[in-house]
Amino acid sequence: MAVRLKFHGAARTVTGSCYLIETEQARLLVDCGMFQGSKTERELNYRPFPFEPSSLTAVLLTHAHIDHAGLLPKLVKHGYGGSIHAIEATVDLCGIMLPDSGSIQEMEVRQLNQRRVKRGEEEVEPIYTLEDAIAALENFTGHRYQNWFTPAPGIRARFWNAGHLLGSASIEVEIEEQGGKPLRLLFSGDIGPDNKMLHHDPEAPADFDFVLCESTYGGRDRFERSEEGRRQILAGEVNAAARKKGALLIPSFAVERTQELVTDLVKLMDEGKVPKANIFIDSPLASKATAIFTRHARELQHGGDLTRAFTSPYVRSTESVEDSKALARFTGFRIIVAASGMCEAGRIRHHLKNHLWQPSTTVLLAGFQAEGSLGRILQDGAKTVTIMGETISVKAEIRQMEDYSGHADGPELVQWVKERLPIGRTVFLTHGEEEGQRALAEDLKALGLPHDCVLIPSLDSVYELSGISCAFLAEETRPRIDPAMTARLDSHNDLADLILDIRDAVDRAADEKSKGVILRRLRRALSGDGGGDSGRRRPPVSGPSRRSRGWEE
Repeated sequence: MAVRLKFHGAARTVTGSCYLIETEQARLLVDCGMFQGSKTERELNYRPFPFEPSSLTAVLLTHAHIDHAGLLPKLVKHGYGGSIHAIEATVDLCGIMLPDSGSIQEMEVRQLNQRRVKRGEEEVEPIYTLEDAIAALENFTGHRYQNWFTPAPGIRARFWNAGHLLGSASIEVEIEEQGGKPLRLLFSGDIGPDNKMLHHDPEAPADFDFVLCESTYGGRDRFERSEEGRRQILAGEVNAAARKKGALLIPSFAVERTQELVTDLVKLMDEGKVPKANIFIDSPLASKATAIFTRHARELQHGGDLTRAFTSPYVRSTESVEDSKALARFTGFRIIVAASGMCEAGRIRHHLKNHLWQPSTTVLLAGFQAEGSLGRILQDGAKTVTIMGETISVKAEIRQMEDYSGHADGPELVQWVKERLPIGRTVFLTHGEEEGQRALAEDLKALGLPHDCVLIPSLDSVYELSGISCAFLAEETRPRIDPAMTARLDSHNDLADLILDIRDAVDRAADEKSKGVILRRLRRALSGDGGGDSGRRRPPVSGPSRRSRGWEE
C-alpha cells in the first residue's frame, strides 16, 4: 500500500507546522500551524492550502501554540468537517488561543485597511475571524496520554508527553500494511528541555520506521542550568534593568512562558534577591491561560508555586485597551510582560513603540526569535525599526535569556533520538533553520545512523514511505514559494532597510543642495539612468544593519 508524507510547513523554518500522511484509505493531517517571520512566509497564511480541506479524514494536533494550531480555524472555514484530535489540556488552551488569534486577525486587518483605503487600494480580509475560531472548537476531541485511538481507517495513533507545554505531545502513528507489520512513524512535536519548570521530561517509545524530529536548537548546547541557576541569571537581568530606573519589557508567549517568568520573578522578590516592583501582565490571553494552568496544577511540576505567584500583591493584570495604554504613564522601574514572544503581534508592539527610544528601557528576549521577526531583528542589533508605520530609534538595551526556552537544545535532541532507536529507515529533521538542522544531522552520526538516513525536507516536498527506501518524489513536489526563501529576510525587509538608510543619508546631508543631490541620484537609479553628479558611490552606513519590520504597510 502506497504511503506518502508531505511537508507543508516547518520545513527548513520553525513555523507553520503541517504534515500530511496519504494512504489509499485516508488523508491524515498532523498540525496546521501559522507561518511567522518574513512577509514572504507570512503570506502563505492567506493563500489556499496545498490540499483540499474537505478531503481530509482527520487532524492530529501536537499542541496549542499558534505555529502548530493557528490555521485550524481557516481549515474548518474552508471545508474541513472532521475531528481534531488532541490532549485534553490542549483542547482547553485552544479554546482561548484560537479565538484570541481570530480577534488579532480582525484587529490588524482593520488597521491595515485604514491605511490601504487612504492609498486607494482594495481592502483585504482577515485569515479568519473570532467567529470562525469559535466554530472550529466544535471539531476538537480530547484524549489522554498513551491511549490508542483510530483517527482514520487503517491508522491508529496515541499521544506521549513532549514536555514542551501543558498538553504538548509527540504522536505515535501506526499504518496498516498488507501482509506485514504496520508502518510506524513518530512525530516529535516540540520537545521540551531538561529542567523545564512545569513539566516532566519528554517520553515516547522506541523502534520506528520513520521519525520526524524538531530541530529548533540543533547544534547548540545551552549548558542547561539548575532551577536555582536559572533564577540567578534572571535576577542579574532584573537588577541591571532596575539600576537604569526604567521599564523592563519582556516579550513573552502568553501561554506558559508568562506563567514561568512570573513564578520566578515573584520568588526572587519574596527572597529579596531583586527589588520589589510592579509586574504588569499586559495580556488578557495570559490571564485566561493562567486560569487553565491553575485548573491543571496537579498535572504540573511546581503547580503550587505557580498558583501562589499569581496571587502575589506584586502581580497586576490588565484587561482593557485603556488599561494597557495607561501603562505608558508609569515611571521608574517596573516590569511589563506582554505577548507576543517574537514581537509579531499583540500589546508588546505598542510598548516597544513607546519605550524602545528610551535609554532607560531594557528589553529581555526570553525565547527563540524566528528569522524575519521583529524580535530577531532587535536581537541582531537593529538601530532603527518600523512599528505600525512609524520609524523608532532603538536606544533601549536588548538582552536575551534562553533558560526559559521551551525547546530541547542540540545534545538533548540527540539524546531524544537515541532513546527512539532502532529507527529502521529515516529521520526527518523539521521545525528548524537550515544551519541548525545541518549541525544536528552531523551530531546524529554519533548514534550510528547513516548520513543518508537523516533528511532535511524542504517546504512542500513529498516522500514515498512504503518502499524499501524512502524516496523523494520530485514530480509531485510543488513548492508554493522558493525553498531558498524560508527562514530568510526577504525583499520587504531589504526595502525597509533601504528606506531607513535613505532617510538617514538625507538627514545627515549638510544642506538642501546636498539633500537634492542624493535624491536626484536615487531618481536616476530608479529610471535606469546610470549617470549622476559624480561616479563616486556613497559609502555604506556604518554600524549594525538597520533591519526593520519590512512587512509593515
